[in-house]
Amino acid sequence: MSRIGTYLLLVFVMLMWGLNVVAIKILIEYFPPILMQSTRIFLGGLLLILFFWWRKNLQKMTRKEWLITVLAGVLGVTGHHLFLAIGLLETTASNAGIILALSPLTTSILGILFLHDQLTKMRLLGICIGFGGVLFVVLNGNGQLGGISLGDFLIFMAMLTQAFSFILIKRNSQSVNPKFMTAIMLTAGSIVMFLFSFFIDTKGISSMAVTEIRVWIIFLLSGVVATGIGQLLYNIAIQHIGPGQTTIFNNLMPFFTLIGSVLFLKETILMEQIIGFLFIVAGVVLGTGYVDDYFISKKREKVSA
Repeated sequence: MSRIGTYLLLVFVMLMWGLNVVAIKILIEYFPPILMQSTRIFLGGLLLILFFWWRKNLQKMTRKEWLITVLAGVLGVTGHHLFLAIGLLETTASNAGIILALSPLTTSILGILFLHDQLTKMRLLGICIGFGGVLFVVLNGNGQLGGISLGDFLIFMAMLTQAFSFILIKRNSQSVNPKFMTAIMLTAGSIVMFLFSFFIDTKGISSMAVTEIRVWIIFLLSGVVATGIGQLLYNIAIQHIGPGQTTIFNNLMPFFTLIGSVLFLKETILMEQIIGFLFIVAGVVLGTGYVDDYFISKKREKVSA
């Protein structure tokens, strides 16, 4: 696949993931949030496992690799989607999309803390700018801590648990195929979430008996296309252009969420959301080390010239 083709593929994935936040916001109006999330994600994970079985790419893992993979699934799937579903009951899809955009930046911070990645002045500046942008959004631009809603806090926890899972994925991917690991994570994490649903969504499976065809179409598109196929395409892109450049495209996800929330949820986009979004994009570009890597590559080109 050409570099341009990979870029277009990533834009398509970000479109799916951005609109998926809107889809989940719609689905929780019809289904119990935790039970819906577990069923939706299980479909995506099962699709990936069947794909690897069909391609004869199933991989044996050691006990330690299984432990790390399942733990990453509990954090990145169970924790992330549990907080996301409940959080969306208490906040807007547009706010959620903006807060979730902090994921690459938070992953970068955790990489510095746990993987001994280098902290440069540029990355520190990016971290401050990015988190400042999120504070601007959740405080509604008024600078009062009372402006932070429970929903915004839960979405932040969804982002944080996902970032922790990325660190585990990075550590495990040296010996395990990341795509196969993703399939196991989705399946294991969704099963754990399904068990949680019995304690939180007390009505049980009977509450999934929704008759509207439109709702089930959104459900299948969210689980199979956005979660299953989207994750597969994202991992393919990482193989072609590397995680550094791939992460930059994550900035497009909140943009598509903002557009989708206006078109499908009739939400109003506020000026502080736009300003906060721009701050986060700038923070991610600086804080993930992309700018540092760019200048280093330019210096190497001058030396070799």
